[in-house]
Amino acid sequence: MAVSAVQTDTSSLLASLSASTGGSASNAKALSDRFLTLLVTQLKNQDPMNPMENAELTSQLAQLSTVEEIGKLNTSMTDFVTQFKAAQSLQAASLVGRQVLTEGDGIQLSDQGGVGAVDLAAAAERVSVNIYDADGQWVRTLELGAQPAGLARFVWDGKDQFGNALATGGYVFGVSASEAGEAVAGTAHTLARVLSVTLNADGAEVEVSGEGTRQLAQIRQIY
Repeated sequence: MAVSAVQTDTSSLLASLSASTGGSASNAKALSDRFLTLLVTQLKNQDPMNPMENAELTSQLAQLSTVEEIGKLNTSMTDFVTQFKAAQSLQAASLVGRQVLTEGDGIQLSDQGGVGAVDLAAAAERVSVNIYDADGQWVRTLELGAQPAGLARFVWDGKDQFGNALATGGYVFGVSASEAGEAVAGTAHTLARVLSVTLNADGAEVEVSGEGTRQLAQIRQIY
């Protein structure tokens, strides 16, 4: 009598069911049907002198129910992720033409000046912004003083270290921050216009002028 073989197959199938919850609902359903078939076969062919205990049967049925519910939950989560990505894409599309503050070291100088920001990992007693022209030549240092952790915005009036007005156009800047003589990490953020939106398997990316593509999570503010 192949009772032990049937029991082994049932146990291994339960393991397969658990592993299948990350796949499609149809796979989980097929494995569930196989499990029930094996379980019925096991009950029919069990040794009358040593039948399956009620606790063991209840345990196997409980595991099957749990696996099926997890499979349904995975299907619901997949649907939710799909809907979330669709909503994210619509949100990203509305950014085209808008000004955003995102990671980047560019600063666009207009007749009204230039705007940028520094994202500090911790509070700093001294924060400096060094501005360079397109050729990499230093033109100005802005002292922002003490700043708390987070975004520290600044406005550049477009003048060099001697007070001379510079030509409008693209410049870059670097960040220097310290606290009690120790360096504090700071990430440069630029104000740039969103040119386009790209939809891919991971969601949506936006292309910002002069900085390339950015993830939505890298956008700190929208104007």
